Amino acid sequence: METASTRERVIDAALRAFGTRGYDTTSLDALASELGIRKQTILYYFNSKETLLEAVVDEAAEEMIAVVEGSLSKPGDVWAHLDSVVRSVFRLAARRPELLGFLREVSRLGPPAATRFAGILEPLINRATRFLEEAMEAGEIRPQDSRLLLLATYSTIVGVATEVEVLKAIGVEPTARGMVRQRSALRDFLRSALMPAGRG
Repeated sequence: METASTRERVIDAALRAFGTRGYDTTSLDALASELGIRKQTILYYFNSKETLLEAVVDEAAEEMIAVVEGSLSKPGDVWAHLDSVVRSVFRLAARRPELLGFLREVSRLGPPAATRFAGILEPLINRATRFLEEAMEAGEIRPQDSRLLLLATYSTIVGVATEVEVLKAIGVEPTARGMVRQRSALRDFLRSALMPAGRG
């Protein structure tokens, strides 16, 4: 039991550090100090910083999948699903800003971390792509490249949601009311960008 607990504590601390300070500027010595353990304890579970990064990528991907899957499994049309995903990501940004910060860091790092993350998300990406294609065929959203649309929508949602973390980093404490306004503005923007001409 203690083994799993220590391993999970290391992954969680690494996710926070990588998501707020960045991967390159985070050392295993600093992580060990924060956790009150020896660096050798970290190396017992993860034989290198790169192996630890892989474990953090796996954890972050699974958490992101759980959030999005939960939103997509609810009943409703394309707009209800889009609204649910936006709400879920904003809730995640408020509850776990370091996770979304880590996702930005993974994008910055590129391969192999970004490739690993994309590989884990591939089944969800395929499901979401099929969902968008069906919505296009039904005339609910305007026809376009479904994978490009998915990437642009994901980037927009995560980008706006993580702006909250950027504000905190420069000393501006965002309010709950401000986040609700941002979320509503984003939802309206996505709807107007995706709605077929003559509908709405």
